[in-house]
Amino acid sequence: MRGQLALRAATAASWASRRAGRGNGSMIGGLIALKIDPSLMTQLGRGKRTVLVTGTNGKSTTTRMTTAALQSLGRVATQADGANMDAGIVAALTAHRTAPLAAIEVDELHLPHVADALNPSVVVLLNLSRDQLDRVGEINMIERRLREGMARHPAAVLVANCDDVLVTSIAYDHPNVVWVSAGSGWAVDATSCPRSGEPIVWEGEHWYSTGADFQRPEPQWRVDEAGLHGPDGLELPLSLALPGRANRGNAAQAVAAAVALGADPAVAAAATGTVKEIAGRYRSVDVDGRSTRMLLAKNPAGWQEALSMIDPAATGLVIAVNGQVPDGEDLSWLWDVRFEHFEGTQVVAAGERATDLAVRLTYAGVEHITVADPLRAIASCPPGRVEVLANYTAFRDLNRDLEEKTGARA
Repeated sequence: MRGQLALRAATAASWASRRAGRGNGSMIGGLIALKIDPSLMTQLGRGKRTVLVTGTNGKSTTTRMTTAALQSLGRVATQADGANMDAGIVAALTAHRTAPLAAIEVDELHLPHVADALNPSVVVLLNLSRDQLDRVGEINMIERRLREGMARHPAAVLVANCDDVLVTSIAYDHPNVVWVSAGSGWAVDATSCPRSGEPIVWEGEHWYSTGADFQRPEPQWRVDEAGLHGPDGLELPLSLALPGRANRGNAAQAVAAAVALGADPAVAAAATGTVKEIAGRYRSVDVDGRSTRMLLAKNPAGWQEALSMIDPAATGLVIAVNGQVPDGEDLSWLWDVRFEHFEGTQVVAAGERATDLAVRLTYAGVEHITVADPLRAIASCPPGRVEVLANYTAFRDLNRDLEEKTGARA
């Protein structure tokens, strides 16, 4: 009865939020429901076969791909907006109460208790790197917490990226692991062994610890430019609408997760190619005659991957950085990003912390101008293709401004 009361209160709060024009109401509904009944997540997840997706980067994309890959098996409960903490998860499960399957994005700090509540069939471990030190803390501490959390769920299948040292450490002792070679473009946070503190040695794709019996496992799944390679010599084409090497790795782990729940591998692989954008990421919008593509990055590893996606033929590149609480107020991570020279492309530093960014670009030798307002920064670029790379709140606010200006929804 308490759970039913919580759901009714959540429905009423969500309705009121929508009527007041304060958003879709899902978050406030989830928050109120959990206040009334803290066990509601467990109740809503009961009877569902659930996939949890976590990592520092790629959670929303991989969750969307996993959802697409699972839909051949039945209806799937998932977040539409990437809200990956408790209230957002409860809201997603509330909206899809009768779905037999769930693909749920989870913030890495929340994974242990969310797994305890939902008892997942599969957990996808993408990557682990430094992110918002003022909120998340040191990365080795997170690795230990996740390792301990997954040890409480020996029956769950862990779909783990064996190219990421920290993710491998989380899953290494687990009895039920599917190893995927999904790639890792960022090894700065894994130069030492998380188990012994001694150096990690890389030999091509293979790596090993010099201080513990700990090395890269042999993957059952791997991805390359030719396609997806699976168990028993399985070869599948992988044609994605989303750019970048990282998204091919995300797709590989999504397919492996869906197959672990019984999906046909070929159907699952084809389904990942139907994902075209995630909450405005990767979409293109016409802004005053400029074809503007939106890219999101939130931490050094994500920025490095996003920078590799920039079209060298673009006439302009707007880099927008804010320093609000959701972004992390400490922007010292800017000095970890390897900003490159963009020959022939106008680079514009934008956002609330445009001046901090401009200093970093100056030291990187990148010629640029500074225009704090992102819309005006786009307008300052020559007509043609403009790439916009923004962190979390800068991306969110620019999407809102674009909607008001052009009517194009994210």
